[in-house]
Amino acid sequence: MIDTSTETQRNVTALWERYRDTASIEVREQLILHYAPLVKYVAGRVAVGMPANVEHADLVSYGIFGLMDAIEKFDLDKGFKFETYAVTRIRGAIIDELRSVDWVPRSVRARARKLEAAVQKLESDLHRSPSEEEIAAELDWTVAELQDALTRISMTSMAALDEVLDIGEGDRLTLVDTLQDLSVELPEDSYDSVETKDLLRATLGRLTDREQMVLGLYYYEGMTLAQIGDVLGVTESRICQIHTKAVMSLRAKLSDKL
Repeated sequence: MIDTSTETQRNVTALWERYRDTASIEVREQLILHYAPLVKYVAGRVAVGMPANVEHADLVSYGIFGLMDAIEKFDLDKGFKFETYAVTRIRGAIIDELRSVDWVPRSVRARARKLEAAVQKLESDLHRSPSEEEIAAELDWTVAELQDALTRISMTSMAALDEVLDIGEGDRLTLVDTLQDLSVELPEDSYDSVETKDLLRATLGRLTDREQMVLGLYYYEGMTLAQIGDVLGVTESRICQIHTKAVMSLRAKLSDKL
């Protein structure tokens, strides 16, 4: 990861000050080199569950454009931590490029839309996160068919909490970045996203305990799906299914409100 030694941080701060004052291309290139490990980290997180034909090197190259955008738009004088701010831009650039390629099979995309519509309907009718049995009944599927669909969707799409929301004036926010972490002052707090954050925090409480635990371990603790499976005593495939259902429920709730 990024070198965080005191001397290095002093040098990086000096680079930021020079870039703020001069907008030098040479200084920007030095900042890009310094933060390149951050792009590799984000690309690695996005790559979880991707098909084998999606190359990690391609994700990194997409992410570099997000890093460049973050460097150009970052306001040093606001006192925010750049790494936290840049993650959203890097992840957004990777996802945007993958969507433009549109490599997801049509059949899987169609099933995802059908499943998401069913979850949204049940969320509205039940005022809670529906069970797998309820979703399967709504779709006239068996539970096994539902779980198979969840697995296929999870293996051919972005982690759904990386969904990019348009919050106006050209700025974007992902669902995962709206989750509250009291130990970090998020740069996004300076943007017009308070309503979205409050809404998401309220809807998280309506997920099952297991769904909340999976999201927390994956997005906050940085655990892999396999590690979470070990903690909960289930398979990695089952964790994929729980994760996909949880984020579909979140998106269904947000679709009703936004």
